[in-house]
Amino acid sequence: MELTKEQQAILDGSQGEVMSKIMKTLVMYGETFGATKMVPVTSTYGHIVTSFGVIVLKGVFELMDELIAGGVKSKQLFSADPRPLDKKVPKNLLQDLVFHVMYGPQKRYEEQLRKIGLLSDDAFTCACYFPEVGNRPKKGDILSWAESSAVNYANSVLGARCNRNSGIIEMFGSIVGYVPYFGLLTDEGRMASWIVEVRTEKMPEAQLLGSAVGMKVLEDVPYVKGLDRWIGTELNDAATTYLKDFGAATASNGSVGLYHIDRLTPEAVEHGEKLIRPDAKVYVIDDAELERVKASYPVIWKKKDAKPKLCFMGCPHMTLAQLNDWTDRLEKKLREKNLSKVRIKTVFTSAPAVIEAFNKTERSRKLKDMGVVLSYICPLMYMNNPLCAKMPVITNSNKLRTYTSSRYYTDAEILDQITGGTK
Repeated sequence: MELTKEQQAILDGSQGEVMSKIMKTLVMYGETFGATKMVPVTSTYGHIVTSFGVIVLKGVFELMDELIAGGVKSKQLFSADPRPLDKKVPKNLLQDLVFHVMYGPQKRYEEQLRKIGLLSDDAFTCACYFPEVGNRPKKGDILSWAESSAVNYANSVLGARCNRNSGIIEMFGSIVGYVPYFGLLTDEGRMASWIVEVRTEKMPEAQLLGSAVGMKVLEDVPYVKGLDRWIGTELNDAATTYLKDFGAATASNGSVGLYHIDRLTPEAVEHGEKLIRPDAKVYVIDDAELERVKASYPVIWKKKDAKPKLCFMGCPHMTLAQLNDWTDRLEKKLREKNLSKVRIKTVFTSAPAVIEAFNKTERSRKLKDMGVVLSYICPLMYMNNPLCAKMPVITNSNKLRTYTSSRYYTDAEILDQITGGTK
């Protein structure tokens, strides 16, 4: 790898031993993937995926102590993925005890993050690109992120450039201010090797469509045609909300870091089908294909017909528009069934800044009165222990379904279940 004089000096120790180690790690990481150079990180802020102070990450805490002792501060302030704990989220006494043991180092870890360069005390969300959060990169920005759904959104919807980095590596990039140049940072790496043709007779569920695409193309870049019929050709709130959930499913059910939507996403609008490789494969998705994909999901509950005890919505975190829409839909459905509250414990999750904005509206009181808990936590972190894994939990998130024992249902099915099911 060819380094500039400044980069070589850092590697040689001009900014201290700790910074030298960070640069060496990034160089080795880049060389593993064939990178020939390092490029500057140009986004205003960074983002890190390791937001949780889980007890088994002892090595991370020790690393953070070493960084702090070495006087290291990130060149970029950074946001972080969601916190793992919230007193408002339902749990029994034993689960509460397990959480406090598992995440015992949380306060210590958050203090370490503050010393390195945490953006703010409430900058904890997997959707840092929300306008309310303030970490929204510009088209062409070079990022050092790792959160799969955020990388996917930034690359695809915003036209920024970022590889699917690992945890800690992304923080190292923000600290040193450089990342290795390969993969999705390059023009060649952003070319599509799949054409996905959407031929459904009804609007496809974002999470289900994303799941189908992710499982088919895996780590490749898809160019999606036919979706404009359903979400239009303007990146408005409705379209970006849809793409947030679609992209998260492609990233978790496969490992997609970038997709292009014909006539909609920035690079597809700018370059069109020139983004498609000559030897691109074709995947046709119709209603039958989506039903096939949904039917293929395994149900790993101990009792497959168990009554759900909890419903999680918001993985990735819900937008303000989603909170508003779901409050209205839930209110209408409960009224139709002559009910006042949900029949299954339900948690909506969103970014602290979005929750703050939502709480200023009349819908906030309505949602609370209907029995829904609004929280900032990461549902995945809630589910990631043996006690919660045994619970029959339902969700409309294909990401949460993939990484936990929760069971996926469409939005309409979720709405019906949490309001008592079909009579």
